[in-house]
Amino acid sequence: MTPRHFAFWPPGLPHTLPPPQATLHAMFEASAGRFPDKPLLHFQGSTLTYRDALARVEALAGHLQQVCGVRPGDRVLVDLQNSDHFVVALYAILRIDAVVVPVSPANLAGELAHYIADSDARVAIAGQEVAAHFAGLALEHLLLAGSEAWKAALAAGRVPVPSRAHPNNLCLMPYTSGSTGHPKGCMHTHATILHNVQGAMLWKHITAQTVALATAPFFHVTGLVHSLLSTVQAGGTMAIQQRWDPVGAAQIVERYRCTHWDNVPTMTIDLLSNAEAMKHDVSSLKWMFGGGAAMPEAIAQKLRDLCGVDYIEGYGMTETISQTHMNPPQRPKKQCLGVPAFDTESFIVDPETFKVLAPGESGEIVVRGPQMLTGYWKKEKAYRESWVAIEGPGEGKPFFRTGDLGRMDEDGYYFISDRLKRMINAAGLKVWPAEVEAAMYQHPAIKECCIIASPDERKGETVKAVVVLKAEAAATTGAEIIEWMRTKMAAYKVPRKVDFIDALPRTPSGKIQWRSLQDKEFGKAG
Repeated sequence: MTPRHFAFWPPGLPHTLPPPQATLHAMFEASAGRFPDKPLLHFQGSTLTYRDALARVEALAGHLQQVCGVRPGDRVLVDLQNSDHFVVALYAILRIDAVVVPVSPANLAGELAHYIADSDARVAIAGQEVAAHFAGLALEHLLLAGSEAWKAALAAGRVPVPSRAHPNNLCLMPYTSGSTGHPKGCMHTHATILHNVQGAMLWKHITAQTVALATAPFFHVTGLVHSLLSTVQAGGTMAIQQRWDPVGAAQIVERYRCTHWDNVPTMTIDLLSNAEAMKHDVSSLKWMFGGGAAMPEAIAQKLRDLCGVDYIEGYGMTETISQTHMNPPQRPKKQCLGVPAFDTESFIVDPETFKVLAPGESGEIVVRGPQMLTGYWKKEKAYRESWVAIEGPGEGKPFFRTGDLGRMDEDGYYFISDRLKRMINAAGLKVWPAEVEAAMYQHPAIKECCIIASPDERKGETVKAVVVLKAEAAATTGAEIIEWMRTKMAAYKVPRKVDFIDALPRTPSGKIQWRSLQDKEFGKAG
């Protein structure tokens, strides 16, 4: 049976991709061979060509191999912000057939100790600004990017031995965000990553002419796959912003005429709500793609009205090295995950029986495809338990449990409801926070919001909204928001309480930390 979403497949694109036959570093070398004098990246006013980047990669790879003793398969921790240093470090580690372990620069010593111990990393490359966090940690070598030691390593020009990597070799191990438990290392090969890199290039028309605004963190799969790896493989150029700033981002777009921007929806919200940023010419942007959270419909419409650009939403996880679903660019739906991507199968199943559900029914999203992780590092049991056999069209094949609740419409497009464990149970009536948040974003005074459960003596739980107001709407009251919400949805879904806050807590990759707000709420109630 032909999947229903193929009726809306991007014109001219195949339904399936051939398995990758190369490695990530080989693809970088190929681009450098085609475009040696072309800018690979712009960063803080400087430009690095493909030729010069390749020379730096080779020299750093030689240093890691001959001075630090990194062997094929060794894990190397990378604790860097978006920068030219990140790009060089990434490809240098790949060049010597080692494994990149990217972590957030926001991590403190205790968190870094876990990543180092769990990954068995002996070597780390870090920014000078986070050097103090590594004091006393169990590493044999710590190389600080941009330091005198870094410069000396590049100047020495050591030549690494030839790569012997195969597409199915382990090469990247990002860690899960920990939103559903202790962070786990997701094992990815050149092949799993390159499937999504190639898919992103085709889906979003990333070419040698692409200039990508790179604001999404490179340590996170969205920034890594869509802003960095896809652009490099196509022979395009990155315009990198180290820390998110909407005015600075608009200036970069204007200066370098950026064509593509991959981000988290909150960045788009920040840009559109900043009057100073919107004074700059961002008309060169033709493609905007993102995930991590649903794009509020009201914000997507504002983007379309102001910039003439559709926000193309996608869906994926660290376990799937970014996308499993993407919206067809010629027919996107708002607040929608999209359709299953190249060679990807997905269903909505009953989370208890694993029976495939019909269009319109809500259940857990399960997926399978060439981009899936090959394991959780040193956690084989957790990996096995993440896969299930389903009853229905995909019977006989193992599918990965995403832990996300959603539904599929009659066209084969997927919509998310929420995390499996985030549902609010108000006296037996189930409320999905994402649905309430989507409605609240239509309120003219609300910049950002997060829906959580609040203890209720009578109902067990009730709905609470934590809200960030726009600067010009600071006088708005909780009562006004509640009354407005009563006109938008069933009474049992409407927040009974509203708290105002200056900024919502976020993970380093930009996702709202609803769980920390939830835990704080129940902690106050004892």
